[in-house]
Amino acid sequence: MNNTSTDAAGLKHPPLAADVGLIRAYFAAAMAQVGQPELRNPHVEERVSEGVRQRAKPSAVLLPIINHAAGPTLLVTRRQAQIRFAGHICFPGGRVDAVDESLVETALRETREEIDLATADIEVLGVLGDYYTQAGYRITPVVGLIQPPYQVLANPQEVAEIYEVSLARALDSANYALTWHRPERAHYSFTEGEVRIAGPTVSLMIGFYEALLGFSA
Repeated sequence: MNNTSTDAAGLKHPPLAADVGLIRAYFAAAMAQVGQPELRNPHVEERVSEGVRQRAKPSAVLLPIINHAAGPTLLVTRRQAQIRFAGHICFPGGRVDAVDESLVETALRETREEIDLATADIEVLGVLGDYYTQAGYRITPVVGLIQPPYQVLANPQEVAEIYEVSLARALDSANYALTWHRPERAHYSFTEGEVRIAGPTVSLMIGFYEALLGFSA
């Protein structure tokens, strides 16, 4: 069984406007709270075990929002073919390094290393809750705003391509497809043109969407 559906157990969220003001307001309110709730795994699969969660390697990614006049986009990258998770579409980021003083610093450092986006060009809006992966990572998403013009350059040792996808489409559940592999296992994906986002990255997109929905309700 390998059917794709936006209905069976799929997202039923109302669409949100791609409003940078709303995103700023969400993180301004979140700063008054102690920590952020853990992001749920939206895929239909077994829960990450307690053992994996306890041993999970801390990591951080940047969710880069490019604030174009025509409408905001999310920047994503395709991983280089010779590294782990080759060919996957993901946000820039990686494991915490001993030199990093915070998870925000991890996300910014990894972004510089992968796509040469200057830290000075990134306005950090805030941090979402952690997300645990089956592969044994605890990912902390850092949301950053970038005002054009800006410059990026793919590090060929890590990144094959750099893309942008519409934030408005990412905040509309109609654009998330659920693919069933067997009755008890299904995974979400988001597709725009040649870019297909799946795995933990699409989970982070859905988590960001759901956090904004909960705030705007």
